[in-house]
Amino acid sequence: MPQPIPDDARLPELTLRGVMLGAVITLLFTASNVYLGLKVGLTFASAIPAAVISMAVLRRVAGANKLENNMVQTQASAAGTLSAIIFVLPGLLMIGYWQGFPFWQTTAICAIGGILGVLYTIPLRRVMVVQSDLPYPEGIAAAEILEVGSRDAARAADEGQRGDGDAGGARNEPGAREILLGGIVAAGFSIASGGLRLLADSISVWFSVGRAAFQLSTGFSLALVGAGYLVGIVGGMAMLIGTLIAWGIAVPWLTSVTPMEAGQSLADAGMALWSDKVRFIGAGTIGIAAVWTLATLFKPMLIGIRTSLGAMRGDQGAFRDQARTERDLPAGIILALTVALLVLLTVVFAIFLHGAAPQLAGAAFWTLTLGSVLFAGVFGFLIAAACGYMAGLVGSSSSPISGIGIVAVILVSLLLLGFTAVSDAFDVLDPAVARMLPTALALFVTSVILAVAAISNDNLQDLKTGYLVGATPWRQQVALIIGCVVGALVIPPVLSLLYNAYGFAGAMPREGMDPGQALGAPQASLMTAIVRGVFSHDLEWTMIIIGLAIGAVLIGVDEWLRRRGGKARLPVLAVGIGIYLPPSINMPLVIGAVLGWLIDRRLRARALARGDDVERASERPRRRGVLLASGLIVGESLVGVLLAGVIGLSGAPAPLALVGDGFAGIARWLGLAVFVAVCLGFYRRVLAAPAAG
Repeated sequence: MPQPIPDDARLPELTLRGVMLGAVITLLFTASNVYLGLKVGLTFASAIPAAVISMAVLRRVAGANKLENNMVQTQASAAGTLSAIIFVLPGLLMIGYWQGFPFWQTTAICAIGGILGVLYTIPLRRVMVVQSDLPYPEGIAAAEILEVGSRDAARAADEGQRGDGDAGGARNEPGAREILLGGIVAAGFSIASGGLRLLADSISVWFSVGRAAFQLSTGFSLALVGAGYLVGIVGGMAMLIGTLIAWGIAVPWLTSVTPMEAGQSLADAGMALWSDKVRFIGAGTIGIAAVWTLATLFKPMLIGIRTSLGAMRGDQGAFRDQARTERDLPAGIILALTVALLVLLTVVFAIFLHGAAPQLAGAAFWTLTLGSVLFAGVFGFLIAAACGYMAGLVGSSSSPISGIGIVAVILVSLLLLGFTAVSDAFDVLDPAVARMLPTALALFVTSVILAVAAISNDNLQDLKTGYLVGATPWRQQVALIIGCVVGALVIPPVLSLLYNAYGFAGAMPREGMDPGQALGAPQASLMTAIVRGVFSHDLEWTMIIIGLAIGAVLIGVDEWLRRRGGKARLPVLAVGIGIYLPPSINMPLVIGAVLGWLIDRRLRARALARGDDVERASERPRRRGVLLASGLIVGESLVGVLLAGVIGLSGAPAPLALVGDGFAGIARWLGLAVFVAVCLGFYRRVLAAPAAG
């Protein structure tokens, strides 16, 4: 375990250079997460790669230490986590309410929701982090990385003083160079495919058996391979099962019983049925998985809420009388900031409503405004406490944030549906505005709640890392707030850039754009479809009920596997995502997961053959794999953002293309060959990492 810095130590922590470095890393990882989230509905944890980059940069600066590195990764991980707000906000463009992303409204929603998530979880730190035995997997892993980096920096400095050079463990320890290598490889592939069009980004084969249509497909996204590696074999196999349910059962069955339209190709018919019907099976599976997860964690959630309320009432002693490692932000400052943020949120909601419906005034206007603020503030507090506990219990990556978003958007929609049923305030509005406003307001309120939930889900992990390395809590909490502000400033321009370059599924900024290039924004599409269905009463209930039934059966299977006590599990939420996403996205994730499983098997076999301890011998190769995977994600995502800028400036859909459409057949096989070569290179590179000495 890491050795915490003693209370009486006075080392640089929250420094200007650290904040500036954190801002740069925030820009990189937030842009990457926004792109990845819009493309596939997933984001990646940025704490560990941020810590590695920070150590690589600051180790060359006098006075740097692991507490300063911890502050940098805290700031960067908070901003990266805030990117989860993209799971809702694009829905406002999909329904035609927004024509772009208003900078100040979008920034305000991100910043207010994120900072509220920080403030709501501060009272939980003592009981849930210091006094609790919750595992906090990501928080402990980040602390271990910081400890290893600190030891290696000290060893390198000692060897340098003795004239030994940068020898020993510090030289062999995988670090920022692995992120850079992965980034360069993924960036090169992405430029060759998305920019120059020399390589295809996917391959797909359609065939029929009788009247049933089948598709074999995979994308060549190296970012998704990296994400699949981080997800692991359990999640990867669950997504594969979802893909098989969708494309091995549902689509073939529907194509066999649904007549094709005149002139419609087999591929067009299959994709249309998947988009209009099968995706709602995935939505039903995701919904019941989310509700089940929340139900199983209901008692821990209540503990988290009760703990938070008790901590806010309790007397934690005078700030100056506490040891350095026990000083949280004072309760008075927390309360004052919370009130100020809720007032600002009231202003933001009032501007949002007035811009949509200037005719709406008086009691109806303020009922909707204050009701939205009250719901976002109170429900957000409850969700923050629940997410804090869930993150400590099962980890941030496994916490069902998307499920919480679905529950929140349904609750908000039902409340607004009840308001429209008993109030005649909307009668004075234009019919089109009256139809659109409740949907838009439901998505806007949910975006605040999701920001609170996402940050709460991450912050206690960061505070656990800080506790293990001996950080000063209030300084780390300030770093979290800074991260939220910086992230909130980065997200709107990146969203606008990507939207104007690629468009979103169902929301294209200009005529003549290629819908095949559009970013799917799957989470936002799902939540938008749910809200529309609630207000229009036309949800695909048959498909949703089928999804609920499939989810219920899979939950039973997962519970049976859990009670057997083995490692095998079946995360139903991942199965639902596998049904909901197309195979061009699912299969690279599955390939990455299988790649990680093969590497682990090889590492285990090699360690046993040598008589080494498996965990110790595998530590460095596994860390190299995590860093390479993170580099693949960052490299491809950043190129996607840069290409968006080029497309936006040129106005052409493929301004860098060197070949025409006639090269597509060759590009598919070239893309497949390079994709396979990179995966093999990843496998060999990870296995080549030296075992722990």
